[in-house]
Amino acid sequence: MPQGDKSKYTGKQDRKADHIAKSYEHRGLPDKEAERRAWATVNKVDGGGKKPGGSGRKSAH
Repeated sequence: MPQGDKSKYTGKQDRKADHIAKSYEHRGLPDKEAERRAWATVNKVDGGGKKPGGSGRKSAH
């Protein structure tokens, strides 16, 4: 999965990011910066994409 791929995010996460980005754009931020901040917020709140799959690496707990 290439960097920036949003395929592991749910529809709800996608809608949340879109709503946050529109809010940032309304405040006057450029489109790219608004989208970057929106996805950063979704990642912080939800902990990343929720769909199964990924690199297959496990944490060393």
